Amino acid sequence: MMNFPLLLKTILYRANLVYPNQEIVTRTATGMKRYTYRHLARRAAQLAHALDRHGTPRGAHVASFAWNHDRHLELYYGVPCSGRVLHTVNIRLSAEQIVYTVNHAEDRILFIDEDLVPLIVPLAHRLPTVKTYVILTDEQSVDVPLPGAVGYEEFIAGLPNSYDYPELDENDPAILAYTSATTGEPKGVLYSHRGLYLHALTFMTGYFALDDHDVSMPIVPMFHVNAWGRPFCDLWSGAKIVLPGARPTSKDVADLMQTEGVTFSAGVPTVWMGMLQHVRQHLGDYDFSRVRMLISGGAALPESLVRAYQEELGVALYQGYGQTETSPVTFLGAPKQSIEALPMDEQLRYRTKTGLLIPGLEMRLIDAQGNQVEHDGTSRGELLLRGPWVLDKYYNNPDATAAALVDGWFKTGDIATIDEHGYLQIVDRSKDLIKSGGEWISSVDVENLLMAHKDIVEAAVIGIPDPLWQERPLAVVVVRTGAKDVVTPDRLRDFLRDKVAKFWIPDAFSFVDEIPKTSVGKFSKKTLREQYQNGELPLRR
Repeated sequence: MMNFPLLLKTILYRANLVYPNQEIVTRTATGMKRYTYRHLARRAAQLAHALDRHGTPRGAHVASFAWNHDRHLELYYGVPCSGRVLHTVNIRLSAEQIVYTVNHAEDRILFIDEDLVPLIVPLAHRLPTVKTYVILTDEQSVDVPLPGAVGYEEFIAGLPNSYDYPELDENDPAILAYTSATTGEPKGVLYSHRGLYLHALTFMTGYFALDDHDVSMPIVPMFHVNAWGRPFCDLWSGAKIVLPGARPTSKDVADLMQTEGVTFSAGVPTVWMGMLQHVRQHLGDYDFSRVRMLISGGAALPESLVRAYQEELGVALYQGYGQTETSPVTFLGAPKQSIEALPMDEQLRYRTKTGLLIPGLEMRLIDAQGNQVEHDGTSRGELLLRGPWVLDKYYNNPDATAAALVDGWFKTGDIATIDEHGYLQIVDRSKDLIKSGGEWISSVDVENLLMAHKDIVEAAVIGIPDPLWQERPLAVVVVRTGAKDVVTPDRLRDFLRDKVAKFWIPDAFSFVDEIPKTSVGKFSKKTLREQYQNGELPLRR
């Protein structure tokens, strides 16, 4: 057989060859922008030529700081297919983390949405490797206080709309993403052409497979782990693509589903909770009969939400699972034939499970002694993974690599069970992480920052249930003697505001005389959770 490299350019090639007239729709501030796969291919080629003209060498890192829209999709092809690496910067990181990731990646160009420019302007002087800022706007010329700023349309204007993409090594890097910094600094993961190709190909198979009859709307952001692979899966399948644009509201999501005839979408639980509440407030205004299925990931999926979607909207909502280190999808809650034979109540329960291992990967559940646990639905172990789209090392971070991999397996840090049907269920975390709206929050980092406050003696942070965000951080603090009258929740939030991402800041605080400790002197978060559940922690918001 031919030694034919698995490259992203093959996805773009087929999309343009087979589905040139398929539609791509983007919600903008002024209405709906529509063009086709053919236009996408032509503009991606112009972008590749523009990078050549700019003098950006093969292998160089080029960053995006953008929402889900057509120009961002062009970056997903024009940058890696021409041999560069696209670093999708998570716009929800704190200012310090954004500076760290851009500098660690040594990005040369930053493509940035016009409405996000104010976030970067005060940081630009701290980004020495970025020499050019390309503003993603309809305007031909721009006037923004950033060095080397140029409008995207001016950047690609007048260049050929076809490009002879190079024959790269399939193991060459294509995209760079960073973790959400659960502990310490964010860690970089380089995705290869081969890994992304196989991830997309596998994700397209089976129950969740799309084709050109489908209308796909990726709500999960393209700045976070490849929008779960949708920029590649959707184009390869020939589906109509609907991109929700900047800051979509629950109304925007519901409206787009109805007006564009969406059949498939993916997002975190808070998105689906918000849309459900909006629809409940506007009964009779929406018809979701065209929706085949929705996927929820990033956090545990409540059974009550799955039931509400099925019973109130007539829509099947399923769980998915993945991580930055796994490109990201590794499990999907697809309904096996044996599950479909069960009563509906049981089927709904299975939809909330983490899901089935997708083809191409291998897994282990290992107990504390290193033994594989029984597949009985109750025995617990840490989840280990390996496969062609699982990382083999972090980008320029040997210490983190050594801690995360063992004998060729990636240690996810999640504790899980697996039942006789092969369904995985994440039941706990090996570290005290808090997942809010699909994003991780490091309790340890928040604790350390709080204890840096001159009036705080001790601080422990735990996750507590939240009806909208699934979990939110609760900070339990001991205030120094003499300062109890001046330390308030608002003052502590102000203290944290420029140090962490906004969503990391606790909504509630509990002021106590002493934090319970374990036998070795560590904060006993188990005891704190029990105290919270028993109503023993006084809360101030």
